[in-house]
Amino acid sequence: MDKLLNDFSPGLFVVSTILLLALIALMIKFAWKPILNSLNEREEGIQNALDAAENAKLEMQNLQADNEKLLNEARAERESMLKDAREIKNKMIEDAKTEAQTQANAMISQAQAAIESEKKSAMAELKSHVAGLSVEIAEKVVRQELSNKDKQLALVESLLGEATLN
Repeated sequence: MDKLLNDFSPGLFVVSTILLLALIALMIKFAWKPILNSLNEREEGIQNALDAAENAKLEMQNLQADNEKLLNEARAERESMLKDAREIKNKMIEDAKTEAQTQANAMISQAQAAIESEKKSAMAELKSHVAGLSVEIAEKVVRQELSNKDKQLALVESLLGEATLN
């Protein structure tokens, strides 16, 4: 450092200072504005990119909210459709049970009517058969009773005795 101080030349210092100031002036005049402009453009580009990224982020959040809303609506609609399907199924089952019960009751009524009809028919046939047998038995008894002359006279007298004149 001592050597620098000993070799110091004021003329060289003034010339170096003038050259440095001239270089700074030339730099300010020709290079400073383009450098500042490029820095400003770069800063604006970075800011625009950050703004675009922020907008994209907000748009993605909006899309996610819309997707979630659509998904919830689809779930609600699916649940509604399943509920309607269950109700329709239950109604169909209930209708089928009611129809089956109605048909069963109708069949039971028809069967009871058929049984009653068959019963009446059987009773009528039985009465007819019993009446026929009674007539046959009476005919045989009367033939046997009336085959003898004394028995015929006794029967006529007993019947006349029982009969009352009006």
